[in-house]
Amino acid sequence: MTQDAKPAKDKPWLFRTYAGHSTAKKSNELYRSNLSKGQTGLSVAFDLPTQTGYDSDHILSKGEVGKVGVPVCHLGDMRALFDDIPLEKMNTSMTINATAPWLLSLYIAVAEEQGADVSALQGTVQNDLVKEYLSRGTYICPPKPSLTMITDVAAYTREHLPKWNPMNVCSYHLQEAGATPEQELAFALATAIAVLDDLKTKVPPEAFPAMVGRISFFVNAGIRFVTEMCKMRAFTELWDEITRDRYGIEDAKFRRFRYGVQVNSLGLTEQQPENNVYRILIEMLAVTLSKNARARAVQLPAWNEALGLPRPWDQQWSLRMQQIMAYETDLLEFGDLFEGNPAVTAKVEALKDGARAELETLDSMGGAIAAIDYMKGRLVDSNAARINRIEAEETIVVGVNRWQQGEPSPLTAGDGGIMVVDPATEQDQIGRLNAWRAERDEGAVQLALGALRDAAKAGENIMPASIAAAKVGATTGEWAGIMRKVHGEYRGPTGVSRSPSNQTEGLDEIREAVDAVSTQLGRRLKFLVGKPGLDGHSNGAEQIAFRARDCGMDITYDGIRLTPEQIVAKAIEDQAHVVGLSILSGSHIPLIEELMERMRAAGLDHVPVVVGGIIPDEDAARLRGFGVARVYTPKDFELNRIMMDIVALATPSEAAA
Repeated sequence: MTQDAKPAKDKPWLFRTYAGHSTAKKSNELYRSNLSKGQTGLSVAFDLPTQTGYDSDHILSKGEVGKVGVPVCHLGDMRALFDDIPLEKMNTSMTINATAPWLLSLYIAVAEEQGADVSALQGTVQNDLVKEYLSRGTYICPPKPSLTMITDVAAYTREHLPKWNPMNVCSYHLQEAGATPEQELAFALATAIAVLDDLKTKVPPEAFPAMVGRISFFVNAGIRFVTEMCKMRAFTELWDEITRDRYGIEDAKFRRFRYGVQVNSLGLTEQQPENNVYRILIEMLAVTLSKNARARAVQLPAWNEALGLPRPWDQQWSLRMQQIMAYETDLLEFGDLFEGNPAVTAKVEALKDGARAELETLDSMGGAIAAIDYMKGRLVDSNAARINRIEAEETIVVGVNRWQQGEPSPLTAGDGGIMVVDPATEQDQIGRLNAWRAERDEGAVQLALGALRDAAKAGENIMPASIAAAKVGATTGEWAGIMRKVHGEYRGPTGVSRSPSNQTEGLDEIREAVDAVSTQLGRRLKFLVGKPGLDGHSNGAEQIAFRARDCGMDITYDGIRLTPEQIVAKAIEDQAHVVGLSILSGSHIPLIEELMERMRAAGLDHVPVVVGGIIPDEDAARLRGFGVARVYTPKDFELNRIMMDIVALATPSEAAA
């Protein structure tokens, strides 16, 4: 090297934006626009019906179609989604879990139609069902058959898609559900261990090391960016340790910790939302500064995700943040900046010790699959502690519990700073779905579904039969329907059915009020918490139920994925005094309108209904017009105040008024 020569710069990570909405056609337009702006990979967001295995016309899909992602019901939708995007040259991440085998089958079928060499396809399917039981809620089948489906995908890709990452162990949603760094490390690594233990029985021994090397991770990076950077170094070192010592992987390249990241959305605030830009940038530093633990792909949320669906400009702004970091700074010209730093080394070791202790507990319980209820309870407890710290101002959140006063944000002027999905989109999607069914060869579809059922019953790899079903026109709901029939349907733990917590600060007054109103009512105040629709983000509902129980209320919370009809029936059965509903998918208008109509028809006009979610002001006004008593959004973080509202609503004089 000459004196003037500079060391070669590292290649930047993949630039992605998590995107998809409305229809496959509109999402395709968004993808091609983002790629033209310098995005280097795709990250597909699917809507909740697609994630949970329902077609767009299913009763549970009402109000959810195209809201948090793109609806993909069949091969035609997948074809439209990637129109004019050559899949052989693309690196595509699909955030899909319970229906991962099916969506990958549709992707393969479209690639073959394009004339692509399937063995050259590159990308990732998330395919992590374990975290769905703990945090996200888009599971379908029980854990054991779901684990089988995860490893079916992995075994199939080994043979046919050798460049494809068959699983993204997803700790992202664990942190969103309140996980501490140690829990995030341990629960994610325990999931990977469960998958590798099962996968080892499905591939030849000589192929197993390379399959270990194909497992990737999808992590979260929060605002405490030094701790988060140390967490990523701990992940890297623990994964190397596990793959070497537990699985005997000798080649270092197969022990490398490979991960993509979306930085934290949990900490994005509805209040002073412009501050979220700084939060996102700081969080990105945690996964880019340390070369030895740098992400392979980064996708950043938009500044306004606490308000609603980002617009194309908002996504572009987040993309530009990545490009400036990678191309304008000198970050990629240096080695690891933290190697040998005593503070970093000490923090990494402390995180590893905590994670190892948690892993030992999980091992003693039989591993991740057997310990789902335990892990769910730990997350609910940790999230409750996080909220308590914010309420007590032990954790400062600018604009939320400190420095709340400020100038109105010009970014939210006009359209409210978000994109709104046209309500007509749902019927348009259903119309195309019906046309698809009418035009396909129904006999061929039924034969393919029968073969899929037989393969699942026999314990065979379901991927070949799934691909065959995709090609003849089977739908997402039909594929998932077969899985439900063969393996059964699962109801996950809520994490709130344990004994009350030890929290006492600030609750004495509320407990006295609950006791007083219960005396007036002639029985314990009954609070029914429900989640209508397909939204699986249960953290808020869990914390409301958790706090209400600690305040002495009689709680019913049966978890996620309920119809308005089921919630009203439960209100009648339990003789609920107050009904609380949580919806974070943006489907609050149609679902709450139907529920309120059913409440009136059932003679429950006198029962107050409160609603929480990401709800714009104009929508909140509409909900109150339906008869909703209170509307809460993420800015309403003081749970004790909400508890007192519930007590007031249940008071006989208040209810009568």
